[in-house]
Amino acid sequence: MFTILKGGNVFAPPDLGIKDVVIAGRQISNIAPDISPDWQYGETQVVDVTDMSVVPGFIDQHVHLLGGGGEDGFATRTPEVVLTDITQAGTTTVVGCLGTDGITRHMAGLLAKARSLDEEGVTTYLYTGAYEVPPPTLTGNVRTDLVLIDKIIGCGEVAISDHRSSQPSKEELARLAAEARVGGLLSGKAGILHLHIGAGPRQLNVLFELIAETEIPISQFVPTHINRNWELILEGIKLANKGGVIDFTAADPADQGNETITAAQAILFCLKQGVPIEQLTISSDGHGSLPVFDGNGGVSGIKESKLTCLYEEVKQLVLAGLSLGEAIKPVTINPARVLKLTPTKGTIAIGSDADIVVIDKLLNIRHVFAKGRWLVRDGQAIVKGTFE
Repeated sequence: MFTILKGGNVFAPPDLGIKDVVIAGRQISNIAPDISPDWQYGETQVVDVTDMSVVPGFIDQHVHLLGGGGEDGFATRTPEVVLTDITQAGTTTVVGCLGTDGITRHMAGLLAKARSLDEEGVTTYLYTGAYEVPPPTLTGNVRTDLVLIDKIIGCGEVAISDHRSSQPSKEELARLAAEARVGGLLSGKAGILHLHIGAGPRQLNVLFELIAETEIPISQFVPTHINRNWELILEGIKLANKGGVIDFTAADPADQGNETITAAQAILFCLKQGVPIEQLTISSDGHGSLPVFDGNGGVSGIKESKLTCLYEEVKQLVLAGLSLGEAIKPVTINPARVLKLTPTKGTIAIGSDADIVVIDKLLNIRHVFAKGRWLVRDGQAIVKGTFE
């Protein structure tokens, strides 16, 4: 089956202008003006995307596929992700992780969940570990997990500067980062250490110390939740000025207007400070919990984070004046580069995976293709998970 997306403005993310895009199986086979069906193609469907934008499928590098939470007891464990949670957000690649709870959620279950979503239609990867150090693994070792388990591309989310962390020492984090780096080198993967940054006063202090005192390159560390407060954003800018990448967490539109700093606001601020957009990424923390703690450390409220918030932040960047090609970089080519998924992910190019999102004039998601398969049509999921 061949599919031709006809007449759309293609952002690869660079603006390629009005082009037709040919999907052959799981890949993009051609990009050119005015491509017509040919008998040699065999069965072909033509999708008119005139006056729409054609962009790469989004990469969400921080998703709790098994659910997260549990900070206020068993009833506050958030539910598992289902296929349409991902696809209706315009996301075609996810990286699954464990969080606070590495006990009732575990690596074997996370791997099984990732494989099931992959079979249902999207691309999945994993971090080995959870908040705590030493981290839970499949083989007993971070390095071995990276080398032997195909889907594992890094270690995380390891918590620092947070009362829920295991309070790891600098030496423990250095050893963990080294294990992830060498495992990545041996397996040809990113081998990053994905760090949950809490609201504690130590902020990124230990990360700056690791960069200054060890030989581990700054590219191995990816701190997330950097838009937690303005002080942490300023610390993130210091890291970016040293060549690091910082990850912002997408905010629920319902929270905008209170004290929440959205990823879009944080990115616009960073750009004004001279940080290149190539060093900025956004992830959803999808199906993780958003607990509110009182002054005594008790939980006063809790919500579930949503994968759809990822694209909402992109929309806000466009509405603030960024071109669509620039606005999508933090959810396409930037995470693809950080996670070492290029050249098949994060771009629209001949030979890349046919992960494509079509956006209409009102910035609504109209169509989603993942691995060449049409999963969302006219804003509605036409393919659902096995038990949806």
